[in-house]
Amino acid sequence: MTDTVSHKTPDVSAQRRKPRGLVRRLLSNPLSAIGAALVLIVVLIAVLAPLIAPFDPIVMAPQNRLLPPSAVNWFGTDDSGRDIFSRIVFGTRYSLLAALGILVIASALGTVIGLAAGLFGGWVDEALMRLTDMFLAFPALVLAMGMAAALGPSLFNAMIATVLVWWPWYARLVRGQTLQLKQEAFVEASIVAGASRWRIAFHHILRNCLTPLIVQISLDIGYAVLTLAGLSFIGLGAQPPTPEWGSMVSVGRDYFLDQWWMVTFPGMAIFVSVMAFNLLGDGLQEVLSPRSRR
Repeated sequence: MTDTVSHKTPDVSAQRRKPRGLVRRLLSNPLSAIGAALVLIVVLIAVLAPLIAPFDPIVMAPQNRLLPPSAVNWFGTDDSGRDIFSRIVFGTRYSLLAALGILVIASALGTVIGLAAGLFGGWVDEALMRLTDMFLAFPALVLAMGMAAALGPSLFNAMIATVLVWWPWYARLVRGQTLQLKQEAFVEASIVAGASRWRIAFHHILRNCLTPLIVQISLDIGYAVLTLAGLSFIGLGAQPPTPEWGSMVSVGRDYFLDQWWMVTFPGMAIFVSVMAFNLLGDGLQEVLSPRSRR
């Protein structure tokens, strides 16, 4: 019993040290550390939006229409008298939740399709990959615009349109990983041992696909925010008075020359969020990549 415990203790401590080592390596890169700090701030703003925003982001106040930035309205007011700072704070929640929803659904759908294609092969692989190629043949933003226009202008429909555009990338990623892992010795040993195909798929292959999936999702969050903002800007996403960044920029463009704050501050929110998630994603890619491990 003593020998068993002595052998297990280093393994447990090693498992505890591994996440700490990954975090330490991530934060050792200044750009990754900046990205992680900005992402943390964005998440906290989204979670604590009702406590941070000083005004209601929806209620109109015509008497305060188009006021410049001041001590009361930090980012000024819009054409309906609503506080822009409060709308940006609540817009963080809309943009972040929508982006996460897109990536969760798209990655789940793409993972199932890519896993099935790589595992079964043959005509299943051929049919699923030709379907994937059909979606990849169109520019992603153009296809998203077409689908959003067909579904109707709303934030939910813009999310659905983006999911339908993005799942093929995850399907391709997981299929490639599956084809590679099928050749590994531990998978072949499981097949010889009589393990079922589903056990091999979920216990051996899918677990080893999680790292590239996490990296890809972290890189795609910023692009999801940008895509949703673009769809809202052209009127196919969130509709006024929803406090969404792209919609706010779209409304403010008519006042840009005189009331610059209506466009500048929502645009800065989009820029900072996309930059933060890109920096964090690059850092995670460097840390989690097998080639970077020593």
